[in-house]
Parts: sequence; C-alpha cells; structure tokens
Amino acid sequence: MTPQIRALSVHLLTATGAVFAMLAMLAAAEGKWSLMFVWLVVAFAVDGIDGPLARHYHVKRYSPEFDGVLLDLIIDYLTYVFIPAFALFQSGLMAGWTGWFAIIVITFGSAMYFADTRMKTKDNSFSGFPGCWNMLVLVIFALEPSHWTSLVLVTVLAIAMFLPLKFIHPVRTVRWRKVSLPVALAWTFFAGWAAWVDFHPASWAHWGLVVTSVYLLFVGIAQQIIPEKRSRASAA
Repeated sequence: MTPQIRALSVHLLTATGAVFAMLAMLAAAEGKWSLMFVWLVVAFAVDGIDGPLARHYHVKRYSPEFDGVLLDLIIDYLTYVFIPAFALFQSGLMAGWTGWFAIIVITFGSAMYFADTRMKTKDNSFSGFPGCWNMLVLVIFALEPSHWTSLVLVTVLAIAMFLPLKFIHPVRTVRWRKVSLPVALAWTFFAGWAAWVDFHPASWAHWGLVVTSVYLLFVGIAQQIIPEKRSRASAA
C-alpha cells in the first residue's frame, strides 16, 4: 500500500463520522435516545483514532488535496454540538424557555468557538471549553438532573468556551497523558455502556461517567494551577 493510499484511507475513516452522525440524527428523530448515543460514541471513538493515524501517515504530505482539519471540524460540529443540542431540547430534559436558551447558546456559541483561530494552546490543549456538548448531554441523560441544574451547567460551560481556561486533548496533550488517555478511554466505555443499557438508573456506568467527566473537565485547569516541573536539561 502506497503512502498516498494510506493517507487517503485516513481521510475516508474521518468521513465515516458523517455517516454515524446521520445514523444518530435518524435515531434522535424517532426518540431512540440510547441508539442515538451509541452512534455518537462510535463517532467519538473514530474521532479519537483518526488524529493519531493522520499524523502517523503524514496526511498533509501525501493527501494534501483534502483538508483533514476542516473535515474533522465539520463532523465534530454535527456530533459534538448539533445533534446533542437537538436531543437535549427534543427529549424535554430542559423544559420551556430553558430548552430554547440551551439550543441557541450551544449552537451559536460553538459555531463561534470552532471558527476561533486561538482555540488551540501551545501544548495542543484547548483554550476554553472545546464544545464537547455530546459528553455533557450524555451525562444529563444518564443522571436526569433538574432542568435548572442542566441550565446552570450549560450556561457555565458556554461562558467557559471564551475564557482563558485550559481543557486538555486526551491524546495530544502530553502532560499527564499516561493518566488522561486511559481516563478518556474509560469515559468512552462507560458512555457506550450507559447508552447500551438505556441509561438504567442502577447501572454502574453512571458513576464511571461522573468520575471520568469530572477529571476530563478539570484536569486542564489543574495543569494551569500546578506548575510543570522543568527537567535539568531544559533548566540548563
């Protein structure tokens, strides 16, 4: 297999996310929320794999005719923002004006964030909450908090998108990656488990979701607070 074919194959893998997004949307339109999240988790897993593959196979060099970053952003907006916002509103978990507020803030704010050229930090983390609404909405479906609690969470994270707060990329952020990557994999497992059992309230997956979500949400801010130790070589 030539380098060009390998690089093109990575783009094709990324593009499957659009198919999974459509399958998730069809499930959402029929109110099949568990099935919708199963497809979103599959898309989430693909999104975690294609980046390392793209760098490994040098897609920018061997398949430059396709913009992998743009392709990824298009699919991320569908699977991270648009479909989860629709599910949050259509499911009735946020009632009345709070539901309208949520979908407007989520879709509008995320569109601006995704177009912000300052969204990435020097250590390949994100500056501001990276619009991972799929993760929040899945937790809301699992725990079913009051719509006021959900409103607070949506509002705080929407504001956090435009604050100088650091949020890690579990794969690309090197610092604490030995912990962060397994936690991200665990979140994916718990998310798939929770959706598979139709968010049964007795499922242990809910606790796993809470613990891993809290870590992924706050570990970047912790890195901002805790100074990184410099090696002797770099200090010299």
